[in-house]
Amino acid sequence: MRRLAQAPNLAIATVWAHALREEGVAATVQREFLGAVMGQLPPDQCLPEIWIDDENQFDLAKRLLHELQHRPQRSWRCVCGEQVEGGFEQCWQCGQMMPLA
Repeated sequence: MRRLAQAPNLAIATVWAHALREEGVAATVQREFLGAVMGQLPPDQCLPEIWIDDENQFDLAKRLLHELQHRPQRSWRCVCGEQVEGGFEQCWQCGQMMPLA
């Protein structure tokens, strides 16, 4: 096992580990319950971590995590006239899906 990254909170750690597993990388979340002792231990020692089970998958996992953390942000105008920005693929105003091209 090898540590890939430290996450800012358990929710993000869980999302990252799930995304890696979806791509076939055996990943686990460690330190998931240490948030309860934050204040008694240094905060950086209580943050959840992502660990990769197979050393041979480490480089792939590192690349996949980088892609996940740096997803392209889009800006598109919906048919209703609303400007939609960020990673949203559906208009918040009318519910229309983002056009494919």
